[in-house]
Amino acid sequence: MSHAPQPARPGPYDDPRSEARDAWLAARLDELLLAHRAGQKIDLNSAGADATEWRAELRELWQATLLAERLAAGANAPGSSAATHAWPLGVAGGTAAQPAPVDRGSGITLPADFEFEDELGRGGMGVVVRARQRSLDRIVALKQLLLGAQASADDRSRFQSEAESAARLDHPNIVPVYEVGLHNDQPYFTMKLVEGETLSQRLADGPLDGREAARILAQVARAVHYAHQQGILHRDLKPSNIILDAENRPWVTDFGLAKRLETDSGLTRTGAIVGTPNYMAPEQAAGQRGAVGPTSDVYALGSILYHLLTGRPPFQAATAVDTVLMLLEQEPLPLRQLNRHVDRALELVTLKCLQKPQDLRYSSAAELADDLEAYLAGEPVAASSGALTDVVTRLFRPTHHAPVLESWGLLWMWHSLVLLLLCTATSLLQWRGVDTIVPYLALWTVGIGVWSAIFWSLRHRAGPVTFVERQIAHVWGASIVADAMLYWIEALLKLPVLTLSPVLAIIGAMVFMVKAAILSGEFYLYALAMFATAVAMAIWPDAAVMIFGVVASLSFFLPGWKYHRQRRERQA
Repeated sequence: MSHAPQPARPGPYDDPRSEARDAWLAARLDELLLAHRAGQKIDLNSAGADATEWRAELRELWQATLLAERLAAGANAPGSSAATHAWPLGVAGGTAAQPAPVDRGSGITLPADFEFEDELGRGGMGVVVRARQRSLDRIVALKQLLLGAQASADDRSRFQSEAESAARLDHPNIVPVYEVGLHNDQPYFTMKLVEGETLSQRLADGPLDGREAARILAQVARAVHYAHQQGILHRDLKPSNIILDAENRPWVTDFGLAKRLETDSGLTRTGAIVGTPNYMAPEQAAGQRGAVGPTSDVYALGSILYHLLTGRPPFQAATAVDTVLMLLEQEPLPLRQLNRHVDRALELVTLKCLQKPQDLRYSSAAELADDLEAYLAGEPVAASSGALTDVVTRLFRPTHHAPVLESWGLLWMWHSLVLLLLCTATSLLQWRGVDTIVPYLALWTVGIGVWSAIFWSLRHRAGPVTFVERQIAHVWGASIVADAMLYWIEALLKLPVLTLSPVLAIIGAMVFMVKAAILSGEFYLYALAMFATAVAMAIWPDAAVMIFGVVASLSFFLPGWKYHRQRRERQA
């Protein structure tokens, strides 16, 4: 039986995305961010005048950049004074677009010592060719700036940074740089030509076997840790930047977004939005989520492992914008929900890498490699440790959603005052012997309803309301309805008014339990205080509502003051 010939796979230096679009989007977004931080007026129509077909995507990316920082900071003022942003996106939820056709070899002028053989691929910034170095009679991969003499100073700086970063690294799993130079005033560098395929191309056939995935990623993690020891962050680790040679040995390449650690005041950097959304860490997607450091590369390694084991990245959506929002607000699906054959130990290792709080990840790529090698040796992995101190620490720590509370701090302080006044008015009615339902119901329906409308109007003025805030709002709304219904239940059961008032504290405790699970473990303490308040209210019924008012007001005022002060300190 004869078969039609199958098209050849692209080589490991080919990027399966529309590279011309990526380069244009990255350049325009950089220009917009620099102008925005300089206080200049942003005109997206003018910025996209030279490529109207990509203007809509530029608009989406620009909106996502501003929204990401708002989500992270909980502030209504977008932007940060920290660092220049670079977004080599061009990703639509992991769905690759076919590259634009290229005239291989056109426009490429090589130094005299190199003979052009073939173009291997183009990226957002450079073009890679296969060349023979005459003086040493060897085949190399030579990378030049894609824009040549028209390249901006920023493009040249990035290109030079990539060459210098990679040239400092000498590791058996990092593609080595041989030579860095200038030709016709254009920078170039040569590196080892690795014949093979990228992990991205390997994944076209589906998920990898667990042991094979662990073996590959353990070597990659060792290489990344070595780079960190040399003061280099990669910041764009993904399957297409890892090449598998003929012996199935992984090679890390493309240090185009690498960052030298020692050029900052410490080991990390805050404020930069760089990388590919499907694999980047939350702190890269929203600069104020935290400092970008070695654990950011650990997150990317976990994203790659997730993809190797399930056949898809942790987050993917129809657009890059939606992918970023998923990264910031949601948790990845359990691996075994996507592939039931994934080993439980590997799932734990992967999810430890993908923790949004940086201190819950592996502290280094070496620790990740240790756990993967332990798995391959049939030994227990550290990710499965359940020490009591770890459980308690995780229980009471803030979640990655906690920053949204900065938008609520002042509102919660006002809410504590309204709640105290409401409970004071209710107690005064009780102490004066008012035993009809009407005035109490008016306070707890009309009064609280008017305040709720004011509360949410003020919150909307502070910026976009996130998915998590909508969840909290629904829980809060349900508690208000439940509080008001207590009076109707008392009437139906023919009980004296306020007989069921201790239930107010129980409802409040349940709301704080939900906040603890979604926002921060500190709310467990407030929930405990509310449960205790319910008991006190039952013991002293004449002062029950006043007791509730004092405790509930403090439960809102204290965290409100904390997050309001935190926001003011950050904005100072």
